Amino acid sequence: MLAVLTDRILAPARLAAPAAPTTTPQTPTAPDTDRKTKLLPPYKVLLHNDDHNSMDHVVRSLLRSVPGLSRAAAARIMLEAHLTGVALVTVCPLELAELYRERLESCGLTATIEAA
Repeated sequence: MLAVLTDRILAPARLAAPAAPTTTPQTPTAPDTDRKTKLLPPYKVLLHNDDHNSMDHVVRSLLRSVPGLSRAAAARIMLEAHLTGVALVTVCPLELAELYRERLESCGLTATIEAA
């Protein structure tokens, strides 16, 4: 008897189709990049070659100073600076560029920033 009652109660729920959404989902809009660029103009952080620091120290300093930088990217930046005299570390808003430059300089490296 209990099984019959349970089947009668649960059967309509099992057979019912899922309810259709009453509203359409809003698609996220892409941020207005022109507006962001005007508010936070990009700056380049540049690493300059020097004869005082070892290559290992430069890679370690890049990893410590710029979050999110991979070891391979840090090695590539170090090698570019070593071979050409200067390398682009990152492009970011001014405040972050100043922070990264100060961090690199605190490690004994030569870094500058300029408008992108």
